[in-house]
Amino acid sequence: MTEFNPATGLAAGSFGIGTYAVKRGKPFPGLVLPDGTVLQLSSHWPDTHAIFDDWERAFDTLVDIAARREGPQHEFATLHALPCVSHPNMLFTGSNYRQHVAEMMTHNKFNQHNRRTGESDEQFFQRNLAEIDRRAREGMPFFWTGLHSALCGANDEIPLPLIGEHPDWEMELGVIVGKTGRYVKPEEANDLIAGYVGINDIGTVDEFRRTDVRFMFDWISKHQPNFKVLGPFIVPKQFVKFEDIRIQLKLSGQMMQDWPVTDMIFKPEQILSYASERIRLMPGDLLSTGSPPGNGAFHGNRWMRPGDVVEAELTYLGRQRNNVVPEETNGRTWTWGPLPTKEQA
Repeated sequence: MTEFNPATGLAAGSFGIGTYAVKRGKPFPGLVLPDGTVLQLSSHWPDTHAIFDDWERAFDTLVDIAARREGPQHEFATLHALPCVSHPNMLFTGSNYRQHVAEMMTHNKFNQHNRRTGESDEQFFQRNLAEIDRRAREGMPFFWTGLHSALCGANDEIPLPLIGEHPDWEMELGVIVGKTGRYVKPEEANDLIAGYVGINDIGTVDEFRRTDVRFMFDWISKHQPNFKVLGPFIVPKQFVKFEDIRIQLKLSGQMMQDWPVTDMIFKPEQILSYASERIRLMPGDLLSTGSPPGNGAFHGNRWMRPGDVVEAELTYLGRQRNNVVPEETNGRTWTWGPLPTKEQA
């Protein structure tokens, strides 16, 4: 049975890789041991991107450093955890958990035209599950690209912006790419994976849907400052049993998400293979694999609000804790304002 150290959430014999700072000092790449010892890696690499640029060689070096506990040491609990990678290309997978997608298809007002006359929620849900299983067999993954300016560290504050009334959480499993890939087969794609990381893909969900243009969705609202909580570290895939990963998120003490990653419609290897036909995957790229169920709409439209505390944990991958605050704008306000909606049109 795998033992996890409460100091970090890391499994015995593993380590994490991240970016840290002492108070307001200069950021440095660090190797986190399960007991909370952080080994500074600045003498080997200037940042974590350099580690993933030469991942196969770097991993062997990191194993040696961990075994010898080489380099200046810090205590994990005293450091400021910054985004593990500072400027990755980011891919965000949508509609990728069976339960979550079936719930959305059953209850979302924009899909009610597909409900048959007299059909109960359970009947509609089961029919939607069947459609999802057909998509898994015959369909394709779905992703969009993200902005690394939205990244923040695992314990940073989440400022709620002026625009958007429904700020929502989506705790997800992230994948860090370790080599360049193009036209990669699903059965080859595991070779692209360097490690795994937790990411909270926050968005103001009432700002997604537009009615003033033919393209109906506006994903930019998912990239407000600090809306992508990353970390606290990346764990190499060699230390992670994918099928054992469970995603949990609490909002002010209430469990909101608690779900296994085995419910994914498309596994990370399938998504990376699909992505490699459309973009050039690069070392250090971040793929977020989608949200399991448990978002605000399914908790009575309970959205994040100032004063909330968001606590999240993924098996093997450590913990996040973020205070929710109003955004400080120094008196400035919006010019364009909220998006038009069907109700307003």
